[in-house]
Amino acid sequence: MKPAQIFHQYIWIINTLRAYKRLTFEELNRKWQASEVTDGNALQRSSFNRHRDAILDMFGIIIDCDQKDYKYYISNQEVLNDDSVERWLFSTLTVHGVLADSAAVKERVVLENVPAGEEYLETIIRAIRTDHRLHMGYQKFGTEGYVKTVCPYALKLFHQRWYLLAKNDEDQMRIYALDRMTMMELADETFEMPEDFSPQAYFSEYFGVLTVDTPMAHVVIRAHNFTPNYLRTLPLHHSQRELTSTEHYTDFSFDIRPTADFLGQLLSHGDGIEVLEPADLRQKMKQLIANNLKRY
Repeated sequence: MKPAQIFHQYIWIINTLRAYKRLTFEELNRKWQASEVTDGNALQRSSFNRHRDAILDMFGIIIDCDQKDYKYYISNQEVLNDDSVERWLFSTLTVHGVLADSAAVKERVVLENVPAGEEYLETIIRAIRTDHRLHMGYQKFGTEGYVKTVCPYALKLFHQRWYLLAKNDEDQMRIYALDRMTMMELADETFEMPEDFSPQAYFSEYFGVLTVDTPMAHVVIRAHNFTPNYLRTLPLHHSQRELTSTEHYTDFSFDIRPTADFLGQLLSHGDGIEVLEPADLRQKMKQLIANNLKRY
C-alpha cells in the first residue's frame, strides 16, 4: 500500500471519530466499507490497532476504547485545537487527502499563495535536528544583503510565511523570514541547544513573530457586530478571555505584549474592534487610524 493511501486512512479514522464521537468497531467497519478510503474491503482489527498506534505516534491523538460499551473515541480532543506541528500536519494531510480523491474539483478550490523559501526548510530542519549551525544569506527589504552564521532554534509559520528563530554571533535571538533568504547551507560547527528552551514558551506572550521588548499589558477590546463570533471560533491568542456580552458587542481581554503584529491584526477587523484598555494603547490605535486617514 502506498504511503499516501495509508495517511489517508489515518485521517479518515480520526475525522470519522471526530464526527460520530463514539463508535463500536463494527460501526466503524461499516462506515469504512462504505467510504472511498478503501475498495469495499473490511477493516481488519489488527490493521485498526496498527493504525491507532501510528496515529498516536504521528499526531499525538489517543484513540481509546470504553470497556462499558466497547466504543472507540478520541480521548484527548484538545490536541486537535492547539498550534502544534502534529495539528498542522493533520490539517495539511486532511486537505491533501480530500483534494487527491477529488481531482474534478481541484480547479474550484482556491488556496492562498505561499512566498518562496520552502526550499530551505529541509536544510533548516536537518540543522535543528542535529544542532548544527547554518550559513545563511539574507536580505531585508530595502537593504544590502549579507551572509552570517546562526544557531537555529525553531521554525514558525505565520500568515503564510515561514520564519526561523535563531541566535546570531552576538548571542541575540533574531527572526529571519525564509522568503528573504538568498542561500542556506549546513555548517560543520555544532552548537549546544539549551535544554530548558521552549519555542512555545518563547512566543507565548506574543502574537505573530515580532518579539521586540514590548511590555506586557492587560488588553481589553470591544468587538462589535459579527466580530465576536470570529474571535470565538478563532481566538487571537491563548490568553483570550470573554468578559461580557450584550446584543451589540462583546468585550474580550488578552494578557499579551502588544507588538505591531498584534495591533495590525486588530486593525484588520476595521471598525469591528475597539481597544478599551490600557489607555496608552487606545491612544496609539487612534494615532495609527489617524495616520491612515491622512493617506485618503
